[in-house]
Amino acid sequence: MIQIPAKVLIVDDEKDFVEMFSLRLQEAGQKVFEAYSGKECLDMLTERPDIDVVVLDIKMPGMDGIETLQQIKKKFPIVEVILLTGHGTIETAVEGMRLGAYDYLLKPADFEDFKTKLERARKRKDEQEERIRKAEQRAMIRKSGEVY
Repeated sequence: MIQIPAKVLIVDDEKDFVEMFSLRLQEAGQKVFEAYSGKECLDMLTERPDIDVVVLDIKMPGMDGIETLQQIKKKFPIVEVILLTGHGTIETAVEGMRLGAYDYLLKPADFEDFKTKLERARKRKDEQEERIRKAEQRAMIRKSGEVY
């Protein structure tokens, strides 16, 4: 079975982490984009609305991960977000899930655990897109007055 790569945006102010994580994801067959701040993340999503999953660090200078998550869910509601957190911010990650994040990972993240969460987040986004397509089709059929 051919698997279409997920389009993943990694957002973290630690450049070395982003580059290392990007390489691992690319080796696993994913299409990876990088951002180093909340603002860069939102700009990238505007440029690339086809991104499936954002991997978002909570602790960043300027616009932190929670504020960035809120903006993502406001402007790009079906994009899934996996939060990255250090041990001291698990409560913040749980709050992020209440605000719409798909899940969270503790740094340093176990790559196999991450791949599982990424796959599930991508599947959830695909399912949401399919429900939207079906709803749009039903609306078009109702509008035209045709019955199938």
